[in-house]
Amino acid sequence: MLDIVLTQAPQQLQTPSIDYAAVLPVLIIFGVACVSVLFEAFLPRHMRWPSQVFLSIVGIAAAGVSLVIYVSSSAPKNGVTTFSKAISVDRPALFLWGTLLLLALGSVLLIADRSVEPGGAFVAQAGIRPGTVQDRAQAGSTGMQTEVFPLTLFALGGMMAFCAANDLLTMFIALEVLSLPLYLMCGLARRRRLLSQESAVKYFLLGAFSSAFFLYGLALLYGYANSVKLADIANAAAGSDRSDTLLFAGLGLLVVGLLFKGSVGPFHTWTPDVYQGAPTPVTAFMAACTKVAAFGGILRVLSVAFSSTSWEWRGVLWTVAIISMAIGAVLGLTQTDVKRMVAYSSVAHAGFLLVGAIAMTEKGLSSTLFYLLAYGFTTLAAFGVISLVRDSSGEATHLSAWAGLAKRSPVLAAVFTFLLLALAGIPLTSGFVGKFVVFSAALSDGMAPLVVVALVFSAVAAFFYLRVIVLMYFSEPAKDGPTVTVPGAFTTTAITLGVLVTLILGLVPAFALDWAGTGGFAS
Repeated sequence: MLDIVLTQAPQQLQTPSIDYAAVLPVLIIFGVACVSVLFEAFLPRHMRWPSQVFLSIVGIAAAGVSLVIYVSSSAPKNGVTTFSKAISVDRPALFLWGTLLLLALGSVLLIADRSVEPGGAFVAQAGIRPGTVQDRAQAGSTGMQTEVFPLTLFALGGMMAFCAANDLLTMFIALEVLSLPLYLMCGLARRRRLLSQESAVKYFLLGAFSSAFFLYGLALLYGYANSVKLADIANAAAGSDRSDTLLFAGLGLLVVGLLFKGSVGPFHTWTPDVYQGAPTPVTAFMAACTKVAAFGGILRVLSVAFSSTSWEWRGVLWTVAIISMAIGAVLGLTQTDVKRMVAYSSVAHAGFLLVGAIAMTEKGLSSTLFYLLAYGFTTLAAFGVISLVRDSSGEATHLSAWAGLAKRSPVLAAVFTFLLLALAGIPLTSGFVGKFVVFSAALSDGMAPLVVVALVFSAVAAFFYLRVIVLMYFSEPAKDGPTVTVPGAFTTTAITLGVLVTLILGLVPAFALDWAGTGGFAS
């Protein structure tokens, strides 16, 4: 009997098939992140900054090149699943990967800049008080702390794995890989360290709650479908005689965890404090890339696992989208800090994105992907601009400091005006096209009442963008007001990239829309 068991056991073990060409961009990012850790451990301090910047940019570029080669040569239109069907490399995943890599490149440029904040915007020795001799000496002699680069790369790799995960366990692991580095990055600000560290603690605690919701939902869905794979959950939901209590309780808890990452109200409470307290380059990275990854995961989960039960949960997500738009638009009007204002703007945009996500059609999928691309670059450039307006204490983010900015720096005011108009959805910008295609997809799917509500809150949200524009152009600057720092090459490149993409997608969006609509999810 033992001989039979021993002879049969090896036949039951199967090595998972891996399509290395398909997942090469993710492998490159994780590999470069590991090398970046070794750089941090073994290179002399004075060599770390140039080495880390070079490695990060080259690594992201290499991942982008491998992605382009795969898409243009061997990528099947219907997508492939690999790692025992744990990762699905389909057209939406490839689109999201390309978006994340481009946004991460701009974010790394903002993070690497040492001209805006002398010595860089990051510090590891949080116990040194700002302004002390040690602090200034550290800024001058050792430069910025470079631990932020491997953290950024690991977070990026987690985001790429998250939006391509084909089962809930892989998605949870990717969620933690992208989240843990962000918790640390939020607390690395050189100035206003207590505020930065407070934001990191808040993000960590609330992120732990959201991860617990996600994991509990995963457990309930496993109990319902006897599997964590999205396709198996879909099959069980479509033809199972089990109680639906586990199914919808698991879905509810799972969606709470996903909506938290996407800054969707009312699960947005971390967003204003973290956006305000984190170093602005990190805020830009979170606002752009995390939003893309979170909604990539939301789209995949709803479309692949729960499309057959959409009539059960669609009304709930209607309500969530309306609440998110209302919170973002109304509370954004009351803000006096620019970073908090953009944070509430992101909550409103999350509601608009959710309108496209619950359309559950090919048009809804492609329009939401386009919106993520457009919103990411606009937000990235906006935070790049915010980092340039400074006073003696650092960034001058209070709205009163922006009065008369057009007289001090007309070019910067014009750039920020264009970006605010894009966030408001004014024609000839990517924001207008993004809202137009999302609302069109929702109308085509019979959601006219929701679109009307979205249009109303979009008009309300436009008011606080216009308020800043009026403040910059029609108010007198204070005599002791802030100065506009001349940006270095890195920050200039990041802002220029965001502005150009915002303009191009507003004028000629067809190529991006076509790319976003080339295929659906593979399971």
